[in-house]
Amino acid sequence: MYDVMIIGGGSGGYAAAIRAAQLGANVILAECGETGGTCVNRGCIPSKVWLKAGDLYSQMKKADAFGINFSSEEIDLNTLKERKSGVSAEIQMGMEALMQNNGVEFIKGRAVIKSPREVDVDGQTIETKKIIVATGSSLEAPDIPGLDKAGMTTDDVLEMTEVPESILVCGFGYIEVEMAFLLNTFGCSVTMVGNAARILPGEDSETSQRIAQALREKGVQIIPKASVESVKTTKKGSVCVLSGAKEESVTVKKVLVSKRIPNTKDLGLEELGVKLNDDNGIQVNDRLESSVEGIFAIGDVTGGSMLSHTASSMAVFAAENAMGQDNCYPFHLIPRCLWTQPEMGSVGLSEDEAEEKGYDVETGAFPYAVNGLAMVRNQVDGAVKVVFDTKYGEILGVHIVGSNATEVIGEAVMAMQLECTVQELARSIRVHPTFSEAVVDAARDAGGWALFLPKG
Repeated sequence: MYDVMIIGGGSGGYAAAIRAAQLGANVILAECGETGGTCVNRGCIPSKVWLKAGDLYSQMKKADAFGINFSSEEIDLNTLKERKSGVSAEIQMGMEALMQNNGVEFIKGRAVIKSPREVDVDGQTIETKKIIVATGSSLEAPDIPGLDKAGMTTDDVLEMTEVPESILVCGFGYIEVEMAFLLNTFGCSVTMVGNAARILPGEDSETSQRIAQALREKGVQIIPKASVESVKTTKKGSVCVLSGAKEESVTVKKVLVSKRIPNTKDLGLEELGVKLNDDNGIQVNDRLESSVEGIFAIGDVTGGSMLSHTASSMAVFAAENAMGQDNCYPFHLIPRCLWTQPEMGSVGLSEDEAEEKGYDVETGAFPYAVNGLAMVRNQVDGAVKVVFDTKYGEILGVHIVGSNATEVIGEAVMAMQLECTVQELARSIRVHPTFSEAVVDAARDAGGWALFLPKG
């Protein structure tokens, strides 16, 4: 009998297997597809290769500010795809080698949970003391008449050999915003449509406004409070009939859909009485255990925050709890990021959310336009915003739009995790010149003593 069985070999399953093995567990992992899951093969890693190419392409166009002129503006998509595949393959091999190095047994096949101590993998019965479900999520095409002829997924974008002339991106979430930036950078005319009143509706309103402004400045059209009712393919393109918008229709070459759903089907969950949440993800408590004792779940399969770092961080907690520890997962410390132009990084509550929860809220902010490194690099778009409670100086949220925001947000997560007050953050030391200085400057502004802003 195994101590822990992991179902799914993506970023969450891999991390859970390694951590459980480190704690002395006899571990087996079942995977029916590719090691690395969506993140390594069709998500985080491949998309960041494309987004980096887009960033370099954009920077190249601005190089004349530094006295550098480029004669070629061509993008070789085949070379880009080769790099994407190469990076994914290298990470995949590394994951497999590390699991083997840690003594994790690997079995190829589709797993079905028969009981909290028994799993069937293609007819082979595996007995285990604890189970961690890490089956991830899958793309789901919305039920829109005519979409099958014009539809395109994020998987298709990462494998394209030709950039479409124009595209309608359905949705205002993180994936959709990144895809809009990417496709626009590569010369595609992009229109976004979504049911919400603004893009990134779960983010602080100022963050949303800054990213929306960046999109519009690049020529992206944003249509809020609307949805696609049907798609009709014609010689001129695909006519997308909209509801809820002033525009009755939009004609484009392609329609991008990227909705994802948790992979909970055919796992045996219903038969065992495992409760699902509203988006059909596995419902877990703060120990990441499901409604059935001994069955844990992590990552996309739990619904909610479908981010690779959510899965891998949950994996550590689930593995430790499966091995007898009692650790509560800090859902409030999950950072959200965009590798856009400019980047976005955020953690914790928005200003509105903090006020709704009854905190005595104040904020501090610092623009990238006054940050030394941003000025040096000609990357002055953006700002840092700190949301805090005046009673104890508790940092409730940090929201960054600007260059390197995806890296800088990490120190905000650490500050909140260690319960650093806004006053302590304001007195911390940073290297100069760096983007991280802007976080300290925003905290100083929160205290009313910003050193590099006029009185006001």
